[in-house]
Amino acid sequence: MSGTTHGITTGAVARLLGVSPATVRSWEQRYGIGPAERAEGRHRRWSAADVSMLEEMCRLTATGVPPSEAAHAALRVRSDGQTADAKTPGGRSVEPAARPGRAASGMRRGDVGQEVRALSRAAMRLEGPAMEVLLQRVLTEYGLVVAWEEVIAPTLRAVGSKWAASDDRFVEVEHLMSWQVSAALRRATVRRSEVSGAASPVVLACVPGERHTLSLEALAAGLTERGQLVRMFGADVPAETLDAAVRRIGPAAVLLWAQTAATADASLAGRIADTAFGVRGARTAPHVLLAGPGWLGQPIAPGASTGPPGLREALDVVCRLGQGHSPAASG
Repeated sequence: MSGTTHGITTGAVARLLGVSPATVRSWEQRYGIGPAERAEGRHRRWSAADVSMLEEMCRLTATGVPPSEAAHAALRVRSDGQTADAKTPGGRSVEPAARPGRAASGMRRGDVGQEVRALSRAAMRLEGPAMEVLLQRVLTEYGLVVAWEEVIAPTLRAVGSKWAASDDRFVEVEHLMSWQVSAALRRATVRRSEVSGAASPVVLACVPGERHTLSLEALAAGLTERGQLVRMFGADVPAETLDAAVRRIGPAAVLLWAQTAATADASLAGRIADTAFGVRGARTAPHVLLAGPGWLGQPIAPGASTGPPGLREALDVVCRLGQGHSPAASG
């Protein structure tokens, strides 16, 4: 293979892996895991086999394998195309990476694991630019729904679990990643002209005291992409503010997000569901969707229902409501 016309640069491979270019160069200098073929001049070009080798290096070192041993095992990956076996300092075998299969979405399972690992590594290292590149790539290549359900949400859960299990360490990791995800979702939103009367708007809001907005932001991006009119109010919306907004807008649906049972307010949902608007004699009320884990086990007010758990299903339901159909309608 000609290194001058094939392969990617060190900077590009570093962004793909979620590490710094200095780390890639250090591994090459210390452990000899550079590209198999060298281009003329100073520039390195990394082939697909080289990238697989570096992915294995990242995987093994993340599980505690010493870098020198990880490098030796990673070199075998490139030479025979198989995921190497290695052991942590305690002697525990490291499970091989998942073999490529195809997820229900059509995204290769090997790709899912690779993307989640790369994004997690970039988050743990607080490498904002690398996170931005990775998020933009998965959103562009796989689309919003697959990127959210198979890469972004699992990574957010993994980072949150690490923070919860570490006595409040890594808070900065969760904050930086949340900001980067929020920014990526807004960039991914397809901006369309709003045509008066084309459809009824839907209102998205977190209940009072609730500040977890990323799931709502993903829904807002998907709805806008489908041409649905959206009014996004975000985090911690006061009850009186939400009530006034619903009366002014007259939405087809209001989706209330609650992450925890402490913030889920069934009485608020009931009041919003009873909010009537429109001309006298033909008043109507919004359908209220209760979304988020906080509503589990909570009483359901008349005129409200629990929203579907997945993003794709939620998009379908909310769009049907926006077009004037019931959530149970076929489609």
